[in-house]
Amino acid sequence: MILTGLLFVAVTAVVKHIGDRIPAAEAAFLRYVLGLVFLLPMLGPMIREGLNAASLGLFGARGLLHGLGVMLWFHAMTQISIAEVTSMSYFTPIYATIGAALFLGERLAVRRIAAILIALVGALVILRPGFREISGGHFAMLGNGVLFAMSFLIAKVVADRVPASVVVGWLSVFVTIALFPFAVAVWIWPTWSELGWLFVVSALATAGHYTMTLALRAAPIAVTQPATFLQLVWATALGAVIFAERIDGWVMFGGVLICASVSFIALREAALKRRTQASEAEATRF
Repeated sequence: MILTGLLFVAVTAVVKHIGDRIPAAEAAFLRYVLGLVFLLPMLGPMIREGLNAASLGLFGARGLLHGLGVMLWFHAMTQISIAEVTSMSYFTPIYATIGAALFLGERLAVRRIAAILIALVGALVILRPGFREISGGHFAMLGNGVLFAMSFLIAKVVADRVPASVVVGWLSVFVTIALFPFAVAVWIWPTWSELGWLFVVSALATAGHYTMTLALRAAPIAVTQPATFLQLVWATALGAVIFAERIDGWVMFGGVLICASVSFIALREAALKRRTQASEAEATRF
């Protein structure tokens, strides 16, 4: 999980390095097109599994939502600091928790509600409306969190129907398709250097998702989730050292509040899961 955090921070650093000459929609599209090479090992399971009409609709909707979210993320990276992007990326699990209660019928206990309220306080600490200028990058990350949360909720639904590798594979395909018209509308021919860096982004992101999967397989989420705190530390240090970004203590504090809330929700989920498994095991004894 520590390596996962380093890889995802490296992704943000490379995107920051590329700059804003290439429009966000095109950069996002190229990142996924170049990343399709990593789908080759998944082609067999994807073809064998097939898609019915219901799954096709869900994968298509997820691809569109996720693609729009990726565009907003690429835009935010050119507008605000790496630390702010990293801090505000912690919104996604909070939005997903609320969405699961609204749309999937999951219960929202008092402790979860308290954690969500603390996360909202963290958001206000980062944005500080009335005390600082809120840029388009901040609004982009707020929208990114909502779209990624919706994508995550659809993933929870389809994950019960098809293997994880198939879910990941079709996400890349449908995101690429969804981003194509947006990219064409603003197309600027990239240089070979820009293409090379975007391929590095694809490789780092794919490796990050792979190591995260290994971490979740090796240890419970209650163990792996707190390690995401380090991602904020590394992002802040990288922004200051490489890109001369000012270290904003308020952004750090708000990010810690949000990440702590996410970790608390993860810990509660793990505890409830263990309790349920223990009850089922006890029931099978008789």
